[in-house]
Amino acid sequence: MTDASAYTVRPARTADVRGILELLQPWVERRILLGKELVTLFESVQEFVVAEAGDRLIGCGALHVMWEDLGEIRTLIVAEDWLHHGVGGGLVTALEDRANALGLRRLFCLTFEVPFFTRRGFEPIGEQIVDPDVYSQLLRSPDEGVAEFLDLAHVKPNTLGNTRMLKQL
Repeated sequence: MTDASAYTVRPARTADVRGILELLQPWVERRILLGKELVTLFESVQEFVVAEAGDRLIGCGALHVMWEDLGEIRTLIVAEDWLHHGVGGGLVTALEDRANALGLRRLFCLTFEVPFFTRRGFEPIGEQIVDPDVYSQLLRSPDEGVAEFLDLAHVKPNTLGNTRMLKQL
């Protein structure tokens, strides 16, 4: 059964981390998403929400705060047999709710799934969408997602074909 009432979305727990890694692995093997080390997933578990059906994880997504008004939706994954059943939209809604609760006003994503994010109010963005002072502060971040947001040259080989998108909350 794969109807919307058959799954729930909730904050991730440490017990979910290995399941998140299992969801991620097929997409990494297809070079659609970048791999993450298990320790990195444990360190960022509080950023994640998961979708579950019974005792099975069927999706996940994370909200990473980048700046005082800006966050990124990252590692958004839905199990293949649950695609096109509203799970991705449910995860994005939960992440947007978190973003609103934190006071964020903009959400960024880097994606191959442009139609999915367009239906949810995201729009492709150009080169620089933060002022120079914020840009110079963000340059100091060691986070690869921030580098992708800034469209820095050293991440371009990993992001070819992806679209940078933004939503105003």
